[in-house]
Formats: sequence, structure tokens, C-alpha cells
Amino acid sequence: MTDAIRTSKNFEVQRSDHTTIRYTASGPAGGPTLALIHGWACNRGDYDAVTDHLPEDYRVLAIDLAEHGESRSTRDVWTMEEFARDVAAVLEAESVDTCVVAGHSLGGAVAVEVGRLLPDTVSRVVALDALHYLSLFPALSEEQTDAMLSMFREDFAAGVHGLVEAGSPAGTDTAFKAAYFKKMVAVRQPAGLRSIEGLIRWDMDAALRATKQPITVFAIRDLVTREAIDRYGDRFDIVPVDLGSHHFPVEAPKGTAELLAGVATE
Repeated sequence: MTDAIRTSKNFEVQRSDHTTIRYTASGPAGGPTLALIHGWACNRGDYDAVTDHLPEDYRVLAIDLAEHGESRSTRDVWTMEEFARDVAAVLEAESVDTCVVAGHSLGGAVAVEVGRLLPDTVSRVVALDALHYLSLFPALSEEQTDAMLSMFREDFAAGVHGLVEAGSPAGTDTAFKAAYFKKMVAVRQPAGLRSIEGLIRWDMDAALRATKQPITVFAIRDLVTREAIDRYGDRFDIVPVDLGSHHFPVEAPKGTAELLAGVATE
């Protein structure tokens, strides 16, 4: 590991529907490649400190999904599959032959879809505190879907607050929670609401059946349940970690980098 700040450059790639995906690249073009995808209502800057702790020979691509961070789009489709095409456009622009794709929260769902979309390019999928939340990731019934969407449509701030609280183990710093809420509640609209709808409607079980790469889930120990392990333990490797809250890549960048480097070399 290195504690030196890596030299990085910002790039963009154009897609259809007036979509501009902006991303940051660092490290040598010939090094092992790691693509990093942020969570819902977050941005690629969450990985700045993580990237600084990764091995110097790694090629790291941190990507802003459409209408997150500095990426912009006028499109009407906000599914996990379409977000995966944002990532695929970056990998194509960077001429990536093989890589590990890691995503936090919603980014974990997108990472699975990137693996399904690019089976010959993605060697492993990593989810950072994602996929193990049984109240969100497996396909919900129409009644459950309507109830969850109504919460966000009727009081978006309350919905965001609920997500922050659900991802905060007992003892989480209140200042951290306040900062996460402030950032997430300001997500650009209507993409913020449409993309959370896309996640809620995502059929993870169908995606997992079609995704052949090994999947590693780093889950905050206090937020992972026995039920999740029993249900998905034979499909992906759930590794409990003690690095903070749901937003642990921000809270523990060095520890996160160590986890990523460990699986990227397997």
C-alpha cells in the first residue's frame, strides 16, 4: 500500500440521450484495473482517499453515474442495467481488457449488471455494503414496491433520512449521519427519485443467475443478518467487516483499499 497521493486526471465519455459520463483515472494503463462505482445520491469523490491507498501499479477508474456528481443526462431510463452501460462506456473508452468492478450500495447492484453485461471483461464483482439488505435488493412484491416508492414520493427527505438511519449501526457519529443526509437529499432530480425507483424494481435474483463472475460482499458486521447469509451465502461470499457505517469507504478509506487490493489480486 501507499499513502502517497496518486496523480489522477479527469475525463468524459459521451453516450446517447445527451449523456456525458465523467470519471477520474489514475495509475499506469498497463496495471491491474479497478473500476469504482459510488452509491445512490453519492459521487466518485467518495473514492478519492481510497484510491490514494491503493497500490501504485493499479489503474483505478472512479466513475460518476448519470446525473450523479459531474455526469449529466437527459435520458428517461434509470435502471441498474442502464447505469451499467455508463460504466461500460468508460471501460470501452479506456480500452480495458479485464478488470475488477466494485460498487458501494446502489453501485453494488450496478457492478453486478456490469458483470452480466461484460462477462469477458469483468473478472470479479465486489459489493461494498450492498446486496445483503433483504428489504431492498431482492425483488419486492408490487405491494412492497408501491409502499417504498410512496415514502420517497410523498416525503423525499424522510425517505433519505430512513436510508441513512438504516445504514448507521448504534454509535455512529451523528455528524457523519448529518453529512450523509445533506449530500444525499440534494441529489439531482428527477434522476434521484427515478434511480431509487430503478433500484427498488431491480430483480437481483435474476441478475445473479445471469452473472457468472465470483462476487464478494464486504458487509458491515452489525448490518448483515443471518437470513441474508443463509439465503445468498452459496451465491456470493459475504465478508463481515468492522469499518464503520454503511458509508465505510468514506470513513475508513485505508481499510477499504486493503479489502479491494486483497480481492483484486485473487
